[in-house]
Amino acid sequence: MSASASPIANTASLMPQHADFSDWPNSRDWLAHLVSFNTVSRESNLALIHCLRDALEVVGVSAEVIHNDGGDKANLLAVIGPEVEGGVVLSGHTDVVPVEGQAWDSDPFTLREDEGRLHGRGSADMKGFIACCMAAVPALVNAQRAGTLKKPVILAFSYDEEIGCLGAPRMIARLRDRLPRPAAVLVGEPTMMAIVDAHKGITDLRTTVTGKPSHSSLVYQGVSAIHLAARMVTFIEDRMQARIDCGHLDERFGVPHASLHVGRIEGGTAVNITAGECIFDWELRHLPGEDVEAMLAEIDAHAERLVAPYRERAPEVAIRSERTVETVPSLGHGDRDPAIRLCQRLLGDERASEAVAYTTEAGQFHSEGWPTVVCGPGSIGVAHQANEYIELSQLAACDRFLAQLVREQQGG
Repeated sequence: MSASASPIANTASLMPQHADFSDWPNSRDWLAHLVSFNTVSRESNLALIHCLRDALEVVGVSAEVIHNDGGDKANLLAVIGPEVEGGVVLSGHTDVVPVEGQAWDSDPFTLREDEGRLHGRGSADMKGFIACCMAAVPALVNAQRAGTLKKPVILAFSYDEEIGCLGAPRMIARLRDRLPRPAAVLVGEPTMMAIVDAHKGITDLRTTVTGKPSHSSLVYQGVSAIHLAARMVTFIEDRMQARIDCGHLDERFGVPHASLHVGRIEGGTAVNITAGECIFDWELRHLPGEDVEAMLAEIDAHAERLVAPYRERAPEVAIRSERTVETVPSLGHGDRDPAIRLCQRLLGDERASEAVAYTTEAGQFHSEGWPTVVCGPGSIGVAHQANEYIELSQLAACDRFLAQLVREQQGG
């Protein structure tokens, strides 16, 4: 730790107690408080959600808590301003990835400042954006109290984005049913405040191959699940190359084609037994506009062709794939222009929008027909890494961005 590095402690004292905003934290202090909550996806996020709800209620903002089926996690939805069309949704996820096995220089859940960088798990991905949203609350509420906030700003903070964007659909359904159509959704994933209007979608799958065990010296009495799995794995990779060869490309992306990747495999009992079972986990990351169901159906059809010759002597032989995470839609096709133009106005320039390979909740919002882009502080390059950080200058840039949004929603 350098001489300038210091932890930002006593975060409990940062919680506001007064409706006049006299003790309301700034974005840096909000971030210190948010990082102090261990919201790794396997843990509950309720303490953080309740913290935000309670802070908003101190200043007269009613926040709805939308629980998962188990009741141990929740989204938060809060509307500041009149419930009319033309609202802007500010979306962020509250969960973070694990820290085990990473060489952190300090406690990942205590924000540490070092030479203009704020280190802590989730500082960039994406509690920094949520901190800026909370820091913008006084300006929004004061405008609402003065009657000058003509259109609403909607805070939409979700759970379990990191493990499949599981929380956002429930929140989106509630937003759709409760409120007039928003003009734009801004998802504050770390883009260094660049405007991202396209990203890939993702489907996670698990394939279980069932064979027939036998002594390996009598190899033709059995059917090796591992051998069948190996042929499926190579076929899946071949499907990626086939899409490249057929020109299914989008050059805006660093990897300009759908990617199919097997990340984990296990199976077998012993070297002298043909494997009775083999399981592998894989993913499909598709381009905007691609037919995911058709791509998966092609792979399922090949699996049936592969096992058919073995069924007469071993009826139990099978290859079955199931989704471990339902398809998270891509962002790209459809109207994003209103959200792009809004961000350009808030940023004060006509910068071009970009495409990224990772997946966010933006595709889920956009699937509702709401113009959606990704734009937020910090770098995706440090997300999920040891000593994750966000620069103070990025928080400041996002603060300015949101201050301009308040003026936008006032009609100025």
